This record gives sequence, structure tokens and C-alpha cells, in this order.
Amino acid sequence: MADFIRSHPKLCVGFLLLALTLAAYWRAPMNEFVDLDDGLYVYQNPHVQAGLTTGSVIWAFTAYHAGNWHPLTWLSHMVDWQIFGPKPWGPHLTNVLLHAINVLLLFLILSRMTGFLWRSAFVAALFAVHPLHVESVAWVAERKDVLSGLFWMLTTLAYIRCVERPGVSRYLLVVLLFALGLMAKPMLVTLPLVFLLLDYWPLARFSRKAKRGAATAWRLILEKSPLFALAAASCALTFLAQQSGGAVQSLETYSLAVRVGNALASYVRYLSMTVWPAGLAGFYPHPGDSLPVWHAFGAGFLILVVSILVLRACKSGYMTVGWLWYLGTLVPVIGVFQVGGQAMADRYTYIPSIGLFVIAAWGAPELLQRMKWRETRAMSFTAAAIILALAIATSYQVGYWRNTITLFQRALAKGQDSWIAHNNLGRALANQGHVAEAMDHYNAALRIAPNNIGTLNNVSIALVAQGDLSSAVSILRKAEAIDPGSADTHFNLGHVLAAQGDARAAVQQLIRAVNINPENAETHFELGRLLMKAGDKPEAAARFRRAISLQPSHIDAHYELGNVLGQLGRFDDAIAQYRRVLRLKPDSGFAHRKLAVAFYFSHRYENAWREARLAAHYGCKPQESFLAALSAAAPDPGSTSALPERRMRTDGGKARQ
Repeated sequence: MADFIRSHPKLCVGFLLLALTLAAYWRAPMNEFVDLDDGLYVYQNPHVQAGLTTGSVIWAFTAYHAGNWHPLTWLSHMVDWQIFGPKPWGPHLTNVLLHAINVLLLFLILSRMTGFLWRSAFVAALFAVHPLHVESVAWVAERKDVLSGLFWMLTTLAYIRCVERPGVSRYLLVVLLFALGLMAKPMLVTLPLVFLLLDYWPLARFSRKAKRGAATAWRLILEKSPLFALAAASCALTFLAQQSGGAVQSLETYSLAVRVGNALASYVRYLSMTVWPAGLAGFYPHPGDSLPVWHAFGAGFLILVVSILVLRACKSGYMTVGWLWYLGTLVPVIGVFQVGGQAMADRYTYIPSIGLFVIAAWGAPELLQRMKWRETRAMSFTAAAIILALAIATSYQVGYWRNTITLFQRALAKGQDSWIAHNNLGRALANQGHVAEAMDHYNAALRIAPNNIGTLNNVSIALVAQGDLSSAVSILRKAEAIDPGSADTHFNLGHVLAAQGDARAAVQQLIRAVNINPENAETHFELGRLLMKAGDKPEAAARFRRAISLQPSHIDAHYELGNVLGQLGRFDDAIAQYRRVLRLKPDSGFAHRKLAVAFYFSHRYENAWREARLAAHYGCKPQESFLAALSAAAPDPGSTSALPERRMRTDGGKARQ
């Protein structure tokens, strides 16, 4: 064994890093989806749930959904759904494995560039188990972090190979991998600049002579011009995507001075959280203009001083590169171009923290060497203790992502008193039937953000659950006045008005919701149900078809379309719809019962008997009058034994329950 370790040190270190990563994240696959974009990305996204179909792939490359253009991220979620279905352990496991691969690739990259085995291993270990990275790994919606991280590492490895042995094919591979990385998450736009830093250290491609050095710098910049062009195109696409999704905040919301102040404070806070990762939370609300001016100036002064000291110590190339890596890779997400309502986020440190880890891994031995301290065993024990402590902290942090309730209870416990924490925690509690407790959190959210449309809609849903329809209408009317362009408000208002018996007003509200967001399958479906009750069967059928075109797996839309077609006397078309229901849900007794009726009216009595038996088997026995009519038309060819008694409750006409 000792001989194997000596002859294959990188392989052995790789196994240790892999084991360390999996041990730190062993609880992640046991976590649930959380109500923080996981629905938007996975469990409420019909395109993802369709799997890898032609339509879903086209959508992935053409949609600006969720305020982003990242087709590879969408494709990865589709693959997950196709393999694992709605089970959350699958996507969680995928995230952990991608992170583990990134750890191994980072170790390989650093050891190959520098020749230092254990320093590279220490950086990779810090990257593997630092608690700041839990958000990127344990949050399914942040697949884009670990996936883009994979392409960051692969592109860097390809770049090193191209530097070692230049060639057109090797350079084209760098460009291809970089383009794929940008299609996973646009944060890779800073990678060409990082390559310039690596050219300085440790690749040592810059000349030390002044004139020759300037020429070399321009040559290296020109060498990366295709990468800069791709980065610029990605920035333009990202801006369009986020602007179309309403995520980009205007200067009226956050002034330039506020943004710069928050950015400077965030740089220092990220730095402190890297050194001492305490008080981490899923959401850090933006302070707006409440951030003290001296905080911003103090943070800016600290960054300036550190930068001057680092540049004066430019002989230590690792320090310059590490610090500029940290500062530069945070630029796209530091908040000058504000997206969303957060001041900062743990996930933004996934790549930037590598620069700080490099400073620690190379700086500590150099400092101890200057102090004439040569006790390597104590240094190794100290490094191991740091890694172990971080791994334990990461394991605990993963537990806070167990579900929506634990996530936002943790955020509130850590002083992150944001509307989103109260709103999402309230929604999770309401889904579990704790409506009164949910209302307390909704009210807290409205105290922070009185005109938040999402919270007002959630309050209306809670009021409906409590049977207070008139108060729900009042709340929704208020939301409608604040934002007439909210499709959710019109959708919910339509539901409540329908429950009050005002079908005409309900239809008008759902039509407004459809006009605002014509791509929502559920709105078309609910509008179809109301139109069917109103007797407008052709228009109801059209709405159900539209819902199916948007979400082919919408079981209820197929079921209700079959009902409408049957009422219109188009029994063959109705049979086709019920069969699609059964392909999606083979144990739907209601679909079997409807099929039996459709076959009866199509004079296919043997098929009708078969479906009647299956309906009874799945707890939805046909009515005695129907069985009597079917017996009169044709005796049961299968058996004269009695059909099983009903053993399932009705579902109000729905097929998927």
C-alpha cells in the first residue's frame, strides 16, 4: 500500500478529496425541493417535466424563463426529470456529484500548473467543504452554479493543455467549452480575464522586460479575443433575459451610490464569511439606503489598502492572482448591476473564493518559512483540523436546506427579517394546513413590503382556505389595483369569483390572466372548465387543447377534453384523450369509467365491458343504470361474476388524484 501511495500520489489524494466531499454532503440527497425557485426550475415547470423532447429542447434554447438564458442548465434538469421523475433525491445527488467532479478537476488544474501537490490539495479541500458553497450544491435550482463550475474547470484544463502544446484544435476546444459554460451560467464571462491572471502566475507567460512585457501582454489579450467576444455576447443575452423577466432593478429602486456602497460592503462581508462562515442564510435582503455611509467608505478603504499591499508584493505572484481573481470574478454579481432584491448570496462565492483559497494555501507556508518555522507536521495537523471543522459545518449547513420550513426558519433566526423569508415560510406552513400560523408570517411580510403582489395573493388563498371569500376578493382587488398586469392575481380572483357563483366575472378574470400570460397551461385549463360549465363546449375544448399543447402531461386537461368531446358526440376523439390519461396514470378509475361509456356509445361493447371491469378494479364502479344498459346491448363476454365494490373516493371529476 505504501508503495502504491508513493507511486500514485495524485490518485490517492483524488480519492481522499472525493471521500471528503461525499462525506460533507451525505445528507443532501435526503433533502426536499424548497420553495425558492425549485418550482420555477423543476417541479412546477412543464417543459422540464416533459423530459428531452424536441419541443422542450427548442424551448431550452429559445426561452428567457426565470430571467436567464442558460439552455444547458435546462437540459440538465430535463435529464434529471426523465431519469428520476419527481423525486428530489435525484437532482440533489446530481448536484453533489457535479461538485465532487469540480473538486477533483480543481486539484488536477492547480497541481498541473504549479507542481505543488499538497498546496493544490488544500485549495481543492477548502473548495470542497467550505460552508459558503452549500447553497450552490444543496439547492436544486442552483444547478447552474455547479454545472457552469464544471465547464469553468474543463475550459481551464483545456487552456493549460493549449498553452503547453499550442494548436488550432486545442484552442477550438477551449472556445467550445467556454461557449458551453456560458450556456450553463453567464458568470463565466470573467474566465478570459482569469486566464490572463494565470498567464502571469503560475504559467509565467509574461516577459519581465518592460517593452517586451507590454508586447507580450497585448499578444496574450489578442489571443483571447474570441473568448472576449463570446463573453460580450453572453452579457447582452443575459441583460435581455433578465430585463424581460423584470429582474433588473432600476436606478429609481437602488441608486448608483446605494449599489456601489452595497458592493463594497459585500466584498468585505464575503471575505469575512470566507474566513469565519457563521450566520449563513438563504437570503440576505438588500439594505437599500439604510446602509451607513461609513460602512461603505470603510469597506472601500479596506479593499484599497489590501489591493495596494498585494500589488506591492507582486513578487508573490500567487497573492496578486488570488486577490484579483477574488475581486474580478465577483464583479458580475456584486450588485452594481442589481438583479433581484438580495444584497449578496452565498452562491456567488462558488468560483471567486478559489482566489482566496490560493492565497491561504501558498501564503501560509511562505509566511512560516519567513518566520523560520519548519515544523511541517504541526502545519499538516492544523490544515487537517481546518478542513475537518469546515466539513462538519458544511454538513450542518446542508441540513438547513432540508425543506422550505427549515430553510426560512433558519434565515429568520439569523436575523434575515425579509419579506421573502416570511412569505415563503408562510406558504409552506399553509400547504401543511397551518393556515393561522401562515397568516402571521404573511402579515409580517406585508409589514416589510406592504404592496408585494405575491404575498397578497398568498393571503387571499389562505382566506379562501378559511372560508372567508369576501375578504379574499377584497385583498385581490387591492392587488389588482397595485399591479393590473399580474396574471396570478387575475387567476386567483377568477377562482374566488367562481366559488362565489359569479361565473361571468370569473371568466373575465381568467381571460385577462390568459392575455397577460398566454403560456400558462393551468390558466387555460381552468378557463376551459368554467366555459364548459357555462355550456360553451367548443371554446372549452379549444382551451383544453391549448393547455395540452403547453403541457402535454397535463392529465386533467386530457380528461376534461375527453369529457367535452364525448358531450359533443365525438366519441373516437374522446377515447383518444382518455387513453392518453391512462398512459400518464394507468390506475385512473375515472378514465376507465369514461372509456367504458365512450365505447358503449361507439357500439364497441366488448371494449366497454373491459373498461367497466377495470374501472371497478380501480375503485370507480360504473353506475348500475349504465351496466344495465350495457347488459341489454351485449352480455358481459368476460365473466358473470359481480364487479368489485367501489373502494376509492371520487375526485370531483379530476383524473390525477
